[in-house]
Amino acid sequence: METFNNIINQYDWNATQKSILSKSSRDVEEALSNPHKDMEDFKSLLSPAAIPYLEQMAKLSRQLTLKRFGKTIQLYIPLYLSNVCENECLYCGYNRANAIKRITLTDEEILKEIEIIKSFGFRHILLVTGESRYAGVEYLNHVLQLIRSHFSLISIEVQPLEQKEYELLISSGLNSVYLYQETYNRIHYKNYHLFGKKTDFDFRLDTYERLGRSGVHKIGLGVLLGLEDWRTDSFFTALHLKYLQKRYWKTKYSVSFPRLRPHSGNFEPNCTMTERELLQLICAYRIFDEDVELSLSTRESEKFRNHAFTLGITAMSAGSKTEPGGYAIHSNALKQFEPDDNRSPAEIKELILSQGYEAVWKDWDVYMQMTDSN
Repeated sequence: METFNNIINQYDWNATQKSILSKSSRDVEEALSNPHKDMEDFKSLLSPAAIPYLEQMAKLSRQLTLKRFGKTIQLYIPLYLSNVCENECLYCGYNRANAIKRITLTDEEILKEIEIIKSFGFRHILLVTGESRYAGVEYLNHVLQLIRSHFSLISIEVQPLEQKEYELLISSGLNSVYLYQETYNRIHYKNYHLFGKKTDFDFRLDTYERLGRSGVHKIGLGVLLGLEDWRTDSFFTALHLKYLQKRYWKTKYSVSFPRLRPHSGNFEPNCTMTERELLQLICAYRIFDEDVELSLSTRESEKFRNHAFTLGITAMSAGSKTEPGGYAIHSNALKQFEPDDNRSPAEIKELILSQGYEAVWKDWDVYMQMTDSN
């Protein structure tokens, strides 16, 4: 059976990078005018040659987003359940080598966090953990059963699991799974992941197959922008997206854009990415795929988020705390990273409303069905 692992092995990283960098202004113009975008068009939209066309791309991206999603922004908030991790990843504050306070929330602590989160208005929550046996499938299944009555949509961003484990969590209320390959550069992948299960590039990559077979409602993809050349990594992310859409066509998909942020440790990005380039990437995705959901987290600045959310983004986090107990307990535990946009959910809601958009606190499929029936 063909998998994406088979497909990616047919590509050479350096040759792909060279192909993207060689694109011309004519290639960009053809990509913008082509009604049926292919991977070569996406390369053109990612390329340095597309930078002079950014205003045109932004305008088109906005038009396509409004056509498909309307003036709605789905809001979500992460709940960090555990910062215990058995991996040694150089870029992450959860690195097991960081000798800082570790916490896995108890039922009582989780319910206290949820009380605060619900008071903000959220009905969509993202559960996040480090990768460890202390926050494995049994713990996650218990948490889902504990909180499922409080939320209309529950997502997770945790360690890769087996198909049967995903199926168990789905039966307990799981809706979406976000999993990041971090980088598709197989050779350099090992330089960032020194210890733990995450050192296995193939196992992580094959997780998307297990997710697709499990029948999960939505899968979120992305890479950590800053590890490797962002253009090349984004090409492989889009290639992966198209493969998954074709093979597991009943599942919905989203793409996130996590850029490296300050964290506990001394790792510095190997590849810098400006806000202008990030906007180019967001617009390139929207022009390439009108239906994919695009998510922007509090890793980005207030100024950037104020501008970018009307140009292609469909979901935003708000009021994020990146340590377990950050909302109600104030544990001062180890954070995964430092958010940049620290505005409250109410302030983000006001921002969205000020631009004539609707802030959606639940899954917008449900929201749109309700709207259509009225």
